Amino acid sequence: MSVTLLWVVSLPGFEVSHSSGLLDSIRDVKLFDSSKFMSQDFKSIKAKKDREKRWRCCSSSTNLNYACVGQPGLESAGNFPLISNVLANPTAGEVAVSSEQKVYDVVLKQASLVKRRLSSKGELDAKPDIALPGNLGLLSEAYDRCGEVCAEYAKTFYLGTLLMTPERRRAVWAIYVWCRRTDELVDGPNASHITPTALDRWESRLEELFQGRPFDMFDAALSDTVNKFPVDIQPFKDMIEGMRMDLWKSRYKNFDELYLYCYYVAGTVGLMSVPVMGISPDSLATTESVYNAALALGIANQLTNILRDVGEDASRGRVYLPQDELAQAGLSDEDIFAGKVTDKWRSFMKSQIKRARMFFDEAEKGVLELNEASRWPVWASLVIYRQILDEIEANDYNNFTKRAYVSKAKKFLSLPIAYAKSMVPPSRKLSPVMKA
Repeated sequence: MSVTLLWVVSLPGFEVSHSSGLLDSIRDVKLFDSSKFMSQDFKSIKAKKDREKRWRCCSSSTNLNYACVGQPGLESAGNFPLISNVLANPTAGEVAVSSEQKVYDVVLKQASLVKRRLSSKGELDAKPDIALPGNLGLLSEAYDRCGEVCAEYAKTFYLGTLLMTPERRRAVWAIYVWCRRTDELVDGPNASHITPTALDRWESRLEELFQGRPFDMFDAALSDTVNKFPVDIQPFKDMIEGMRMDLWKSRYKNFDELYLYCYYVAGTVGLMSVPVMGISPDSLATTESVYNAALALGIANQLTNILRDVGEDASRGRVYLPQDELAQAGLSDEDIFAGKVTDKWRSFMKSQIKRARMFFDEAEKGVLELNEASRWPVWASLVIYRQILDEIEANDYNNFTKRAYVSKAKKFLSLPIAYAKSMVPPSRKLSPVMKA
């Protein structure tokens, strides 16, 4: 699950996996035993000496048009740009509501939370730790453990977070770990035992921690994070919904359906992260446009993973490609299972790559507007992850038997480029897309 922070967590070493929703890199890592913790009762963390021991981790057409979907009557909607994608052939009598329209209300709500904080305080600073006797030591240990997990499984990303302020750095670690644990439910060693009921319990546990009643060390770190920053619960719930989808859905009839899935499993990370990463005080962009860019980066990363892993998914009977567009290209699931690179396949892949790049282009507009201390890891994510598309092309579009990846040397060379981009200040002149 990348980052998309996807903004942040989609950096090398923390790849977004469309099959699980977020992580390719944890398939063989037993981060926690989901079959055990799911059956336990929810409890509040208490600062008692007998609990001061170290907690353990529970073991359509690709020619996209940019359209404004803000409607009259929506508070502060303005001209909020989203990458438009209307259902091509809605059933007679049905209202054609695109997935972007469904996501719009969620995005607008997140932006509204941040704007209220900005208007009341002038800048997005974290609330101080609540100094309750006996709690601060445990809370500090919780954040440290989140940092250790991040450093172990996402080394490049972890280094990028060290440029952030301590409060933002710790908060991003907490979000990273929650997303990773959530992904582990459907992609970990106990994935075969996970049921919709188990995911319902995980969602209930999420609600508990948002109400200040965390269950364990990692929950405690996230609970403190959402208390300090204007982070809303909806993107977290939507990510769990993406995990539910993976339990039963293996085909997507059109891009509208696929877009919604990409939002659930990847775009949500951007919405979780923007309040923590912060928007530059020099930015003239609308808050909504920054959230839109965060969402776009998540979608771009997820589409990139889908194109990279076509062969791997086919081996498991899964096809994460728009069925109607396959048909228009003269292709079918059988062609994918056969794994032959033909002219039809090359043409189809070119159009899919073009779409992913358009989402990356949209994401760039928002990265410029982030707080200076948060830009580098996001730029690194964008620059490096976009290169996967170049590698697919270099492999002659053979994503059946060849896995496109960016070499360590290329990643290393990309970091100073990303750092230079992160030093560019926000535009003082609003582009038409960014204007409210």
